[in-house]
Amino acid sequence: MMEAGRKRVGEMESYRECVKSDCELLLTRFKLTESVRFEVFSKIWKDMKFSHIFCGTERQEKRGFSRLALDTACSYFLPPFNFQIRVGGLYLMYSLFCCQDASPPEQIRLALKDWEDMKKFEKDALDASHMDVIFILRQLFVHKAFQFTAMPTLLAFRKHKVKPSMLHEEFIERPSRPQELININMLEELSNIHELYEKQKTAVSPSLGHLDSSVKLIREDLVPQLRSTVMDFYKWQQQKNAPPEDDSGEGTSSSLQECSRRADLLSSIKSKAFGLAAEACKSRRHRQVELDLATESGPAPLLGHTRRRKPSLKARTDKNVHISGDVWKDALTTTNIHHLSSLESVEEKTRKRDDSKC
Repeated sequence: MMEAGRKRVGEMESYRECVKSDCELLLTRFKLTESVRFEVFSKIWKDMKFSHIFCGTERQEKRGFSRLALDTACSYFLPPFNFQIRVGGLYLMYSLFCCQDASPPEQIRLALKDWEDMKKFEKDALDASHMDVIFILRQLFVHKAFQFTAMPTLLAFRKHKVKPSMLHEEFIERPSRPQELININMLEELSNIHELYEKQKTAVSPSLGHLDSSVKLIREDLVPQLRSTVMDFYKWQQQKNAPPEDDSGEGTSSSLQECSRRADLLSSIKSKAFGLAAEACKSRRHRQVELDLATESGPAPLLGHTRRRKPSLKARTDKNVHISGDVWKDALTTTNIHHLSSLESVEEKTRKRDDSKC
């Protein structure tokens, strides 16, 4: 029975990429509308006949496939996706939850760590007066569609490991930390603190109506300058992410100039590289690298490695050791081994041989 359960889990995981591609196709069409209205989403849902995604599942596969579809849709409801894609993920979760054929209906797993992100998303939608987003989210709460868990995925012993999938780059929200840090409320608070600071400086100043230069510790136009800096960064970010214009002649000429500058830079680097001798590697450091510098009228300089053969030990001995006279003749004669091991001289051997003859 456990083996059959593991087999069904493996089959469900094989459907994950197909479900993910279908969800991304629907969200891509919803993104092109540049809208967050549920009416627009429902029209795309009906045109694609997305409710037929549950058709064809067998009885024992209904609950597993519903859990797979809801988990896939829930991944688009959470960061790092932008606000429109997260709204589309919310609509997709609601539609799949209402159209599933599992009884009782399968709930949407939501980890406790994602609760703060969901509440922040609800606050942003409420501040922007997106009432249809708030209505759909409240409907999910009313129908008890969420199951708050410790982990976002269901853990089991020896469960088939799910490979992490790549995120869709077009759905990911661009980094906007400066805009989040420097918001309207913070600028208003900073402006009030700046006014109080100016009043305190005027109160402690010895001369009435004139501030001492020693107490001017911050810029007077701090708040407007901070706001303008954030706006300039936002405009630069929009221009950087905007698609390039191919029709403009100025862009073409600038790109050509950039290419020519890069080509000149590469040629200068290559000329410098070939004009100098390269450092030898560790295995060839005993070989000397010689650079033949020719004259301007002569041929081009040739780089090459010249190998100097070291003289043998016999040649160095003949060159450094000088022997003359009879010693040199004795040195050239061959020495026998038994002569080295003999303890008596040649004359004693001869005398003994003569005595024996007598």
